[in-house]
Amino acid sequence: MHIRSNVRWIVAAATLAVAALAVDDAAAQGKLNVVATTEDLAAIAREVGGDRVSVEAMARGYQDPHNVEAKPSFILKLQKADLLILVGRELEIGWLPPLITQSRNARIQPGGPGYLDASTHVKVLEIPQGQITRAMGDVHPLGNPHYWLDPDNGKVIARDVAAAFARLRPNDKAVFDQRLNDFIAKVTQGESRWTAAMAPFKGTKIVTYHRSFPNFADRFGLDIIGYVEPRPGIPPTPQHTLDLIAEMKRQNIKLVLVEPYFDLKTPNAIGRATGASVLVMPPSVGGVKEITDYISLFDYDVMLLVDGLKKAGGTQ
Repeated sequence: MHIRSNVRWIVAAATLAVAALAVDDAAAQGKLNVVATTEDLAAIAREVGGDRVSVEAMARGYQDPHNVEAKPSFILKLQKADLLILVGRELEIGWLPPLITQSRNARIQPGGPGYLDASTHVKVLEIPQGQITRAMGDVHPLGNPHYWLDPDNGKVIARDVAAAFARLRPNDKAVFDQRLNDFIAKVTQGESRWTAAMAPFKGTKIVTYHRSFPNFADRFGLDIIGYVEPRPGIPPTPQHTLDLIAEMKRQNIKLVLVEPYFDLKTPNAIGRATGASVLVMPPSVGGVKEITDYISLFDYDVMLLVDGLKKAGGTQ
């Protein structure tokens, strides 16, 4: 009788141990809780992670990502995050660091296992040389942070995201690798469309409001000759506007690109003075309702731009 009791106890203990291991394994293999600072990074993370991840973005695609309200709800999101993906290059410097600190989530602190700076391996443009002062405006000392607008950089971001997912959920690595390959194939197919559509306009000179589009222009052969802002983050001044109008007339510039979150008063005045078309072009996923993912961001922007360039007579 004593032996039977011991056997029953051993079997029960073993059953409980197996059940506990199963619970632990289920928890370990549950959906990764991912927070991205922008819709662009969130869109790429969803492509790579599929149903193995839950992804939320902090900044909306129609917002200026430099100036995002640091909401208390963001702290709650960060407290639960397994992985934080940020644009980096100090894009979020004005609002993200205090939120990370206040989350008290050790995983997502800089250097932690759940902290991913998406700019680490991408091609970054406009890295300033020499001393930087406040008189230069909101210059990013680590280079232009709008690098996601080159689809080749989108592939690099996706690879880094897949590697982070696999590190945190090694049992799902094969799934992440397959989804990564599928995403890269979609971007590569898209690049063929976008490059062909933009080819007739290679070398066209344009003006933009803010420095959001250098990577896009570099990738698709446009030449940005000036900005509505006199310096990054500094509102237009009358003298700079007059100087820009004179330069646009001199070079016969017929297109001004404006991000959705800037006032159109000055760009429209420039358009009237020069005969240039003013085009509101979203630099991010979610900038307009039609842009629901990373591929449709380029589909939308390229189609919008090609149509604008044709109307402006921009073919070289």
